[in-house]
Amino acid sequence: MSKTIQITSPAEFASLVSSSAIVVADFYADWCGPCKTIAPMYEELSARLSRPNKITFVKVNVDNQQQIAQTYGITAMPTFKVFKNGNVVSTVQGADPRKLSEAVKKLAAEAESTGPSTGGFGESSGSGKSWLGASLPRGYRDVTDEVDLKGLDILNSDSEFAGVRTLFDLSKPSSVAAADSKGKGKSEGGQQQRDWVESDTDEQLMLFMPFQSTLKVHSLHLTSLPGEPSDDSEAEDELPMRPKTIRLYTNPSHVLGFEEAEDITPTQSITLSPEDWDDKTGTAKLELRFVKFQNVSSIVLFIVDGDGDGDGERVRLDRVRIIGETGEKRDPGKLEKIGDEVGE
Repeated sequence: MSKTIQITSPAEFASLVSSSAIVVADFYADWCGPCKTIAPMYEELSARLSRPNKITFVKVNVDNQQQIAQTYGITAMPTFKVFKNGNVVSTVQGADPRKLSEAVKKLAAEAESTGPSTGGFGESSGSGKSWLGASLPRGYRDVTDEVDLKGLDILNSDSEFAGVRTLFDLSKPSSVAAADSKGKGKSEGGQQQRDWVESDTDEQLMLFMPFQSTLKVHSLHLTSLPGEPSDDSEAEDELPMRPKTIRLYTNPSHVLGFEEAEDITPTQSITLSPEDWDDKTGTAKLELRFVKFQNVSSIVLFIVDGDGDGDGERVRLDRVRIIGETGEKRDPGKLEKIGDEVGE
């Protein structure tokens, strides 16, 4: 008996993606020959590997569920997408049994070995490269992969530390990894892994984040791990600070200058308190006024000041995650099938 779920609405799909540790989605069309050819093999995988709330197989008819197909950029059938903890970790295009089987069985083995999902909090996704410092809200996913890395810009960052792209790196911050292993946050060569951004001349940072598609942004996760005084008697007021006052601006075409930002009313201002930061992951969740963050093509994040009361003049930022939904992409054109034969 088939255990595959036929998706009937975007809400049902979003609910399954957020509630099951792994979701394997078959995007197909009734008129697609290769889709029909590989369907029995997909049903066999579903019957053998499905596990309640752990591994879920679904089918999405792209003609009946066009909104879902557009959200995930489906332009050809069949397309298989594998989700782990709400994130797309693998995509297989075409009726290729070998690739599909390898992708699914790899994730299934991980699910069996790690036990039930905890919702992505402090875990890696897929190949272990996608890290989240806070749990995902029900019905939403990590859409950080929609950030246009080539268009990123940041003002007042210290060049002695990592560049702006490291903020969106999928890996676990080195300081979190070091704490997990009770180490000192150093690489094998003994050098500090400076995979974070610090402000330069003062505590302000101005970050421009353009997106590859229009987003509905539910919240932001900021990770900041200032650390503790080191063995060389580093003074506490010399440590970088965590962000405190943050202003967000939606849909600017470029990074804002500091004086320019002062003259513009922000879409939302947020003040973080020490209690907002998770002790283990160093992550704070910025809850946004969702109605003001619809149809967002870019965000400027302005860190106005840090949380220190002393003479500190630097703010540190390790990771940024965007949580929400992807909106409509550019017109993908006519949907096409891939290959007329299995494996083509």
